Amino acid sequence: MHAGLHGRGALFDTDPPGLASRLVGLRPYQLRATPYEHAGEPPFVVLTGGRGLGKTAVLQELREAYRWHTPVALVDGEDRQFAAPPAERPAESWSPVGQALTTAAEQLAEPVKGAGRIAFPRLSSGLLAVAAGGWSNRDVPRIRQEAERILLLNETDSWLSGFAGRWVSKVVSKLVASMSGTGPVVEPIIEATLEAFAEGVAPAHRRLRKAATWYRDYPNAGGSPKLALILLSRHFRAGGDSRRHAERHLVRALLADLDDAYAGVVQRSHRRGRPVLLIDNVQEPAGLGLLEPVLRDRADGIVDRAVFFAALRGHAHPALRNAGRLALPDTARETGWRPGTSPSSRALLVALPPLTPDDTLHIMDTASGGTGTTGGPDGLPAQLPHATHRLTCGSPLGITLLAASARQNLPVGADSLGALLTSDVALHEDHAGRPAYQELLARLVPGGRLDELTVLAAAHDRESACSLAESRLPEDFGASGVLDLEERLASEGWATADGQFVGDPFLRALLLLRLHHADPDHERWRAVHRALVDHYSDHPGESAPPDSARYRLHHELALGKADFAVAYLSDTFPRTDTRGWLSALVFIASAPYYHAHDPDGRDFDGHDHRAAVALGRTDAAHRPPEGVDAVLHLRVRRLLHAVWQLTDPLVLPDPRVTERLRFELEQLSNLRPAGNALLWRASRDWPADALAGRALRIPGDEDGGR
Repeated sequence: MHAGLHGRGALFDTDPPGLASRLVGLRPYQLRATPYEHAGEPPFVVLTGGRGLGKTAVLQELREAYRWHTPVALVDGEDRQFAAPPAERPAESWSPVGQALTTAAEQLAEPVKGAGRIAFPRLSSGLLAVAAGGWSNRDVPRIRQEAERILLLNETDSWLSGFAGRWVSKVVSKLVASMSGTGPVVEPIIEATLEAFAEGVAPAHRRLRKAATWYRDYPNAGGSPKLALILLSRHFRAGGDSRRHAERHLVRALLADLDDAYAGVVQRSHRRGRPVLLIDNVQEPAGLGLLEPVLRDRADGIVDRAVFFAALRGHAHPALRNAGRLALPDTARETGWRPGTSPSSRALLVALPPLTPDDTLHIMDTASGGTGTTGGPDGLPAQLPHATHRLTCGSPLGITLLAASARQNLPVGADSLGALLTSDVALHEDHAGRPAYQELLARLVPGGRLDELTVLAAAHDRESACSLAESRLPEDFGASGVLDLEERLASEGWATADGQFVGDPFLRALLLLRLHHADPDHERWRAVHRALVDHYSDHPGESAPPDSARYRLHHELALGKADFAVAYLSDTFPRTDTRGWLSALVFIASAPYYHAHDPDGRDFDGHDHRAAVALGRTDAAHRPPEGVDAVLHLRVRRLLHAVWQLTDPLVLPDPRVTERLRFELEQLSNLRPAGNALLWRASRDWPADALAGRALRIPGDEDGGR
């Protein structure tokens, strides 16, 4: 496996062979054969997961692993070429699927080691018939260009040097000459094509004639290739189900041409393994138009030789409802996949997992030049790999981009994850850099509505998001906009979480960072959190939302006002269930940090003062309210700031603060005999969790609380 791709060994391993080796029959980057796990029909493998999990990187790695060893093509359903027809081409003679088939065939045709180019006469015949539906005698330059591209799919190395180009020019001239001044051109074009395919006695011409007769079995063609291609063109131009019917035969034509390249003893002796088709963003029309016909044909017993790997954004799709499901590590030795009777059962959904802390460490080591050292003058800060994994939740995109920012910005003074995210990162030498968090959001939230999602990232559920939309977003957004974004997050595979509108912690952290930097005086930040404080406050005649005190104090803390939270936690400590109290502490302290500013939003000094408060350095200057237990008040104040700093995903854990956290929890355990064990357990677990980049777990709560 390539050194830049981590955590995907189950797919790329060679000894013992991983999933790719067992399906393709060749080990990645090698010509060594591997026994097939599914010698008859392999599963149509669909890699699943949200944005940033590295699905595209895996497909690109597969292409590099098998390029020049076996025919391979990579098609991205989101590529602009599949979005709309060229300006001069009529829509009725173009579709994303037809464009994808042409693109795939051009890649699959390339010669590989030990074998020449593959010809696609069946596919080119069908594509010519389809293209002719949009031609007229006034479009001669375009006809020549489109026809030449299609006809060159028939080129093979067995043709004499230069002959293929001359043959294509001759055929194109015949096609143009076949058109009359008026009337449809489809029939004369098809006649001219079949005549050209019938000429000559060379092996290449025999293959062309054989391919032309392949269409005899097209429904209602009566065994006539000419009528079959006319019907194919007509169905394609009709659109809807008729077009899908025609596209299914075009997909079948491509796979039949591939099979023909492996037919016969001589051909098989020169071609090892199976051809590989890679489809990124298979949920798009170009991708679905390739996936669904293959699954349907395989369910109908129409076999093909190709191995498919596709990438699906999200975890499910209606076209794959009966597919098998496995996590990638479970495919390392054997899939155990068996198809059912439905088309979608021919697919196998393979979930890509996040990277592990060890993977993160290896990737971040690149930021120190690959020395593998941490904590030294030439290495990474000791806590950076663990903190990076906690922030990114194992996102390969996030880890890789933060490693790039570390490599560029640690030497010039960046000293925290927040600094690495707000510093410029240049991913290409010939491009100017921009802040890393902006680069990440451009990839994780493309397609608009970033401004709205940035605001709603501070919300906790649909109700609070709607309240926030009503007060802080344009009138035309409203509740329908909230529902649309909620549906979009789910469809793209983002995790959900109780108590957060944006469930994925990494995405939420990036959005809140963007909100913080939206304007120089941070007014938008303050307005959003003030709106949520108001939403969770008591209003006459209205019932407050559940746990409203926790949520209100969370947003007060996000505004830099800690006194309300300290008072609440001090007051409830003696009389609240200990597990519930610890859960409230962790949730309130999960507020995004907004350090000391003046009333106009200007930064006092740019320093994070939480550590100083946690370590007791401000105790002398702080006066507890009258009538409260001053010792408990100060202890809770120190504890709150310690948890606030240690759980901040943008800050490296401070070992001095973790030690103080341990001490404060120990002391609190002496004040609550009934909850002594839980507080004592937290005093041992939380410092270790913080230093290791793990979420703070509520003792006795397997979910770790909020």
